[in-house]
Amino acid sequence: MDSKPPKSPRRRPPSREPFSLGGETVEAGHSRTIDLPISRLSTRTEINMPVRVLHGAKPGPTLFVSAAVHGNEIIGVEMIRRLLKNVSAKRLAGTLLCIPVVNAYGFTAHSRYLPDGRDLNRTFPGSERGSLAAQLANVFSKEILARSDYGIDLHSAGTNRENLPQIRYSPDNVRASVLADVFGAPAIIASPLRPGSLRQTADEANCTMLLMESGEALRFNEYAIRIGVRGILRVMAHLEMGVRKQPAPAAEPVRSEGSRWVRAEEGGIFRAMRNTGTMVLENEQIGYISDPFGDHDTPVIAPITGLIIGRSVMPVVNQGDALVHIARVRLPGTADARLSAIEEAIIDDPLFDEDEIM
Repeated sequence: MDSKPPKSPRRRPPSREPFSLGGETVEAGHSRTIDLPISRLSTRTEINMPVRVLHGAKPGPTLFVSAAVHGNEIIGVEMIRRLLKNVSAKRLAGTLLCIPVVNAYGFTAHSRYLPDGRDLNRTFPGSERGSLAAQLANVFSKEILARSDYGIDLHSAGTNRENLPQIRYSPDNVRASVLADVFGAPAIIASPLRPGSLRQTADEANCTMLLMESGEALRFNEYAIRIGVRGILRVMAHLEMGVRKQPAPAAEPVRSEGSRWVRAEEGGIFRAMRNTGTMVLENEQIGYISDPFGDHDTPVIAPITGLIIGRSVMPVVNQGDALVHIARVRLPGTADARLSAIEEAIIDDPLFDEDEIM
């Protein structure tokens, strides 16, 4: 009886190479938190920039998601926390780098700035021997940007202001424009690059980046958080990173290619008549400034037709203070209906159960 030839062993697909960051490695299909050293405080306390690395089992792009570049803009920290509840390294295609607190100095001090008074988002790409802000920017540029194909940086409005959830992208970057649509925030703003910003440095490094603005400094906003988490997952699904396909936005976002701040013509008590996320018409009264006795009211008039994407929440104002941020929009006649549809869908969205993994 002839013996059967031995079966040739099955070839296993080649596994991905480990991901290297800060001199440490993460195996494919695993996640790990790596602390990138920054400096020491005057007390010799070490300051690090923690990065959660999810190195997927399958090949794909590398995406970074960062928050608290300005230390008091904490809303993105919560977005990243919820994002991590919904992503698994074993199912991931590509690599996800999550940096919830870039500026640990400002975060712990509830401050926008570094201890040296510098704005980190005007210091990129930084340098090894420069200011503290420059050194932190240098670490981020070399360790995160240099390894990333895509990025999403999460911000909020500054102190005493609030922003409608919005995505900003470079008007000259076609790939960023496509991802902005995919993200599905209520508003999309084509915004020029600013010198020294993370977004400009990413653009120069051929890393396609979106910037999200939403909510207030030192505050959480559930609507904005849900917009952010859902949007990041939409981008990941679009990039085929192994997350479940997300539902499309309930309506087309409102697009803008320019905006204008309305400033106080005199000091006094400001009372807004229109909220963030509402459309206003040119020459429409959107608020008024009164003296403390209420003897004299100065109307605040919209200089253009557009969408209120940000405003001051501080009633006490001085002459020249920024009051209301209005974006010129395409298709203004349908903007209110589209914004309402997006808001209703997000509020009704069951996203996200804390233990749900996509």
